[in-house]
Amino acid sequence: MPTQTKENYLKAMYFLERKGSKIALTDLSKLLDVSTPTANSMVKKLQEDEWVIYQKYKPLQLTEKGRKAAALIVRKHRLTEMFLTKIMGFGWEEVHDIAEEMEHINSDALFDRMDELLGNPTVDPHGSPIPDKSGVLVSRNYEHLSDMSEGQRVRLCSMTDSSTELLVFLNSKNIKLGTEMDILKIESFDQSMIVSYNHHPSMMLSHEVCKRLLVEVVN
Repeated sequence: MPTQTKENYLKAMYFLERKGSKIALTDLSKLLDVSTPTANSMVKKLQEDEWVIYQKYKPLQLTEKGRKAAALIVRKHRLTEMFLTKIMGFGWEEVHDIAEEMEHINSDALFDRMDELLGNPTVDPHGSPIPDKSGVLVSRNYEHLSDMSEGQRVRLCSMTDSSTELLVFLNSKNIKLGTEMDILKIESFDQSMIVSYNHHPSMMLSHEVCKRLLVEVVN
């Protein structure tokens, strides 16, 4: 039976793999804020469970079994976030820490019922895809707002960073998933953008914010 610590390692490896990079032990330890020897010891235990392929001095690899287990942890996390926002009325900036605890509950029935009540959502409140019951995750190829051009109209679909700080900032600007924005101007000095949306005729977004917002072009 996986422990909470093992599940956290699996999930961290899954996210590193999803970024398209090789899973280095040093990157894993940094992500989990533990020492490299500590991470090394846990990875060996994950290998005993047949979730990880570990070879000294080589990148780590998730097995198919480990990848599916990790995806199902992510599924529970993202379904919980969706349930908390859509059914219980929490703000999208409030749900991450609660979901971090809930994702370790071992009850398929609970999360299947959540899924049913929500109408089988495919994304969480932040636009991140929810893996299905088989652990299959289908991502959309959105573009960074920072890569868009003047004159385009775009729709906010997701974000690379759903930190509380960013979500609170977006709340303060009345920006949420589905918000359509017209790009009025891109400042040559710092690449900040002047956009209009809803009842805001002119709003400046820093380049740092624009890099974190994932959008699709509205025709």
